[in-house]
Order: sequence, then structure tokens, then C-alpha cells
Amino acid sequence: MSDSQLSTPDPTLDAPAAPPARKRPKPGERRVQILQALATMLEQPGAERITTAALAARLDVSEAALYRHFASKAQMFEGLIEFIEQSVFTLVNQIGEREPAGGAQAGKVVAMLMHFAEKNPGMTRVMVGDALVFENDRLQQRMNQFFDKIESTLKQSLRSGVDGDGSATPGLDAQVRASMLTAFAVGRLQRFARSGFKRLPSEHLEASLGFML
Repeated sequence: MSDSQLSTPDPTLDAPAAPPARKRPKPGERRVQILQALATMLEQPGAERITTAALAARLDVSEAALYRHFASKAQMFEGLIEFIEQSVFTLVNQIGEREPAGGAQAGKVVAMLMHFAEKNPGMTRVMVGDALVFENDRLQQRMNQFFDKIESTLKQSLRSGVDGDGSATPGLDAQVRASMLTAFAVGRLQRFARSGFKRLPSEHLEASLGFML
């Protein structure tokens, strides 16, 4: 091999590697990423009020990029509420298909709600309204309607059990128990959120439901 061949550089050796092409999110994928980031940020201490600037920074995009997918921050929270509603009531329907109506069914609904909150702590702040204090009033109204629907579901389930007990006022008895269970569930979720997610809503859950049912 000649000296001239040794001293001739290979132009391909020192060329910097081409940066990988940035993948463009599929339709709807960026919306999901935004909602996931918002839910994750809500899990952090002191995250009751999240700005769009902070959310954009977390995703490494501009605020304008956020508004290409959501018209407002309220609409982002509506996306989280829709996820909560769809997830919870899909599970409620599954419980209704597997478990006969009555106290056991109502207990499973409450337990499911507690476990859903534990798996989705950021969503819990939305459910109890802590994350909605500075947002549009309609968001809190929608979460109120969510718990009204939970209470109605529990009442319907418990009505069958009360009928079987021969109660003289089955509708009233079912309403009182459903209201009590809903208040218990909301209280557990609030404690979970305000303890920084340390006090689990499922703590002594079976014993607590046993006293109420």
C-alpha cells in the first residue's frame, strides 16, 4: 500500500451522522400526549393550578401548538373528564353484568372507584375539584353530575336489595344508603388528593363497606 494511499482521508469517516427524522404524531396522538402530560403534572405537589406555558414546556412545544389541538385549557380538562367518565362507567357496566343487583354490587362499584383513583392520582384532583378551582365553572358542574350519576347507579343497585328485605320504604332506604356511600367515596378521594396521595382511598375499604352495607 503506498504512502499516498495512507494519507488520503476517507470522506465518509468523519461526516456527522444525519439526525433522525422527527416523527410526526398521528392524528389524535398529540391530543393524547397533551392530556397524559396534564394528568402527570397534576400528580405533583402544588399542581392545583397548571398554566398552558408550563404544560407546553413539559411537552417541548409552543403554547400555540397546544391550541391547535384544544381551543382552551378548559377543553383540555374536559378531555380528562371524558376519560374519567368513559373509564368509570364502562367498569360500572361490567360490574352490573357480572354481579347481581344489591349491596355486593354497590360495594364493588365503590371499590372500583377507589382503585381507579389510586391508579390515576392526577385524575383524582379533577374528580374532587381541586384542579378545577381556577377553571371554568362548567367543569365543576360536570364533575358534580358525574357523582350524581354514581349515586343514581348505587341507588338503583341497592333498591333491589332493599326490596328483598321487605322494607316499607325501599326507595327512601336505597336513596339514603346511596347518598351515604357516595359521600364516603368523595371523602376518601378528597383525603387521598389532599394528603399528597399518601392516604390511599382503599384503606380498610372492605371493613368500611361492611359497616355501611
